[in-house]
Amino acid sequence: MACGRVGQMVQRRLASGATAERISAAEVRSWQSALFSKERDRQQSLYPRIEKIEVTMQGPGLQGTLLVMNKGLSTPHSCARHLTEWHLSSAALALVDGEPWHLHRPLTRSCSLTLLTFKDNNPQLANQAYWRSCAALLGQVLDNAFKEEYSVELLQIPEVPVTAGAFCCDLVLDPRLDSWIPSEESLRSLTREAHQLIHKDLPWEPLEVTPPVALEIFSHSRCKQKEVEEEASQSPSGTVSLYRCGDHVLLAGGPLVARTGLCSQYEVTALHTVGEGQWGLQRRAQGLSLPFNLTAHHSVWRKLRKRAEKLVEIQSSAPSESVTTPTPPEATPSSS
Repeated sequence: MACGRVGQMVQRRLASGATAERISAAEVRSWQSALFSKERDRQQSLYPRIEKIEVTMQGPGLQGTLLVMNKGLSTPHSCARHLTEWHLSSAALALVDGEPWHLHRPLTRSCSLTLLTFKDNNPQLANQAYWRSCAALLGQVLDNAFKEEYSVELLQIPEVPVTAGAFCCDLVLDPRLDSWIPSEESLRSLTREAHQLIHKDLPWEPLEVTPPVALEIFSHSRCKQKEVEEEASQSPSGTVSLYRCGDHVLLAGGPLVARTGLCSQYEVTALHTVGEGQWGLQRRAQGLSLPFNLTAHHSVWRKLRKRAEKLVEIQSSAPSESVTTPTPPEATPSSS
């Protein structure tokens, strides 16, 4: 089985520290996705018999609406399907008994449910989830953007407020690319790749897992293993939140929106060099986006884009004090 073969290769490489047996990024993604599916199926098997729960809907025009759903199987998205097309297409996030909840995360108890949209009177939770999701989408694009011989290490997604002017994705590229400076065409290419994922309207599938499961999924990356341990230590339940979009599995420090199709205007605006970090030369990719039911005039967008090009300073990134500006190489890698 391919999943087992790749898993054995990963474990051998980590045990030996050798780089001779290189695993392709595509093989790693396939292996991670297979492990994600295996754990999802295991969790679903914990509910062999269908039990009913009562979901009390909250929100304008929904007071008093009671839905009878299936415990451990039904999700807020399932509930939205029993309402109107507007609720189904506009919902970005949910509140379950006041707790932020992904639309595709199963409901495990009788509860109150509020569907959140970007046009609510107070859209702060939906906006922050959207910003986080845009950064996750950018990370997925970057993970696939370079030729196979170049490694890409995605770092922890920075929690950046919408008021910062840009969402961010931190990463470390192959050391052979330390002197590479991305051109405007490189940024446009990344933007095109993002729009392809948006057009596919892929769901972000959530999965709460224990640290051993997450450590196995990210056994190819010491950086991600450290992130798993940090997230688990800060979680009241001791679990970590994983998401899958296509075959791309990621860690997230908070809920994402339901699907890539909720993004509309989306542009990769910059790829800055931050400085030397624990895992190598740290870069910060930045972007700007608006959801599908909110648009900006082109003149306003230009001003927002100008702001989004500037480096977003993040205190917790803690790069080294010395930051050297890379010099252009003779040839830059082309995006795939």
